[in-house]
Amino acid sequence: MPSHTHHPNTRPRRSGSGSSNSSRTDGRVADSGRRTASAGAVLRAVLVNGPIARSTIARITGLSPASVTGHCAELTQFGLLRELPGEVRSNGAGRPHIPVDIDVSRHVVAAVHIAVKWTTTALLDLRGRVIAQHQSPHDTTDPSGIVERAAESLEALSAAYAARVPHAADARPLGIGVATGGWVDPESGVVMDHPRLGWSLVPLRDLLASRTGLPVHVDGHSRALLHGEALFGHARRVGSALHVFVGNVVDAAFATRGEAHYGSRAQAGAIAHLPVEGSREPCSCGRTGCLEAAVSEQTLTRRAYEQGIIAAPDLRLLLDAARAGNEAAADLFVERSRLVGRAVAMLMDVFGPDLVIVMEPSLPYLPAALAALRTAARENVRTVCDVDSMLVPTSFPGTVLETAGGAVFLDALYRNPLGLEEWINSETWNVDTAARFR
Repeated sequence: MPSHTHHPNTRPRRSGSGSSNSSRTDGRVADSGRRTASAGAVLRAVLVNGPIARSTIARITGLSPASVTGHCAELTQFGLLRELPGEVRSNGAGRPHIPVDIDVSRHVVAAVHIAVKWTTTALLDLRGRVIAQHQSPHDTTDPSGIVERAAESLEALSAAYAARVPHAADARPLGIGVATGGWVDPESGVVMDHPRLGWSLVPLRDLLASRTGLPVHVDGHSRALLHGEALFGHARRVGSALHVFVGNVVDAAFATRGEAHYGSRAQAGAIAHLPVEGSREPCSCGRTGCLEAAVSEQTLTRRAYEQGIIAAPDLRLLLDAARAGNEAAADLFVERSRLVGRAVAMLMDVFGPDLVIVMEPSLPYLPAALAALRTAARENVRTVCDVDSMLVPTSFPGTVLETAGGAVFLDALYRNPLGLEEWINSETWNVDTAARFR
C-alpha cells in the first residue's frame, strides 16, 4: 500500500458507453468495487455481531454462503479475523458452525490527534480499544515539528508495547489515523485551514507518511469520532447520527446509513460561527456571540481562571474541580451545556437525526451538565422527538482523542480491508515495527 493512501471509495464506478476495451475495463473496476464492498460488509458484520457463524454473516449481509466463506478465509489470512473452534455451534443438522471473530492479537493501529495545545498519540486494537497512549504539549506549532514529535512518540509507544506484551512483537501497526480540527480534506490528506494552529494548506498525510513509511489517513475530529461511534459506539445500529464536538474547536458531523456527509471540498460541519443568543464573547471573525467563541475550552478556562476557580487555564484542572464538588466549576460547565444545547436544537431541526452525540468533556461525569444540555435542546427544538433518549454523551469518555485518531484509519480499514493486501505482501511489512518508523 503506498504511503500516500487516499480515503477509500468503496462504491463501484458506473460503466460507460465507450469502446469495448473501455467497457471491459469498467467491468473489472465494477467487479473490484463489489468485491471490496462485500469484504467490508463481512468484516463489519463480524465487528458488530462477533463471534458469529458464517451462515449468520450471509443472512445479515445478503451475500452468498460461498462468497462469505471466501472473504472470511481471505480476512483470516490478513490477520483481521480468527476462527474460534472452542466455540463450535450446532443446530443439530448438518456440519457444526465454527464462529469467527475480529482478531485483536495480530495487528494494532496507530493514532494521532493534534489539538491546539498538545498532541495525543496512541495504539488501538482492531476493536478500537486503546492499549497505549501518550500526550505531550506543543513546543512548536510548525507542522514539521509536530509530525516529528508524533512519529517519535509512536516509535516509543510501539517499542514499549512490544516489550510489555508477549505477543506484541508480532502485533504490527497497519497504519496511522490522524484527527485534528479545522477544515480537513481527507481525499488529499491536507489540512486546508486551521486558524487556531495557524495552519493553511498543510499536507499532513504526506508529511507523516514520509516520516514513518506507514499508510496514513487524515480527517477532521468530529467526523473521526462519528466514524468511531458508528464502528464501536452509540451509532452502530442507527440510520442517521449527528455528532457535535466541543473543545477549543467546535464542529459537527452528520452520517446516514454509516456514510458521513463531507460536502463540497469536505467543508460540511463548520458550525463555529453559528450565532448564540445572549453571548457577547468576541470572535476572531470580528463579530460577537459566535458558538465557538462562546463555548470553547479557551473561553471556559479563561473565565474559571479569572474567577480564581483554578490555578491555571487548564480544562483538566477545571473538570477535576467540578467532579470533586466545586460548585462554581460545575456551574461553568452547566452554563456551557445550555448554550451548546440551543445550538444542538437548531442542528436537530436541520438534519432530523435518529441520534445526537455531543462530545463535551463534562457530560459523562456531571449529571447536571447533561440535564442542562437536554433541557436546552428540548426547549428550543421544533421537530417532534424524544430528546432524552436520542441526545447522548460520547461513547469514549477518557479516550476521546485517542479514539478520534484511531477511528480515521479503522473506518478506512473496515470499508476496504482488501486494501491491506499490497501492504501486507510488501517488503516493508517484514521490517521490525519500531525500525519501520524511521
